[in-house]
Amino acid sequence: MQIAPQQKSETFTDRRQGADGNKPGGSPERRQFSDSREGSSPEVIELSEAVDQYKLRHRRRFITFEELHNVIVELGYHK
Repeated sequence: MQIAPQQKSETFTDRRQGADGNKPGGSPERRQFSDSREGSSPEVIELSEAVDQYKLRHRRRFITFEELHNVIVELGYHK
């Protein structure tokens, strides 16, 4: 018969939650460009919003360079 070691009963504190119960940033979704849109040119804002929409549509947190290229082409840019 083995004796099990005593375990401390500690409560888990989720530090990712803000004081009001929401995640930091005020948004339930994590956005790659959320902090860098201020002061950006209209073209950069358009691209970042298109990337965000792509990520929402395809349920992706991060995108590959090929996916980024596809978003840029969808916006009408070409070489």
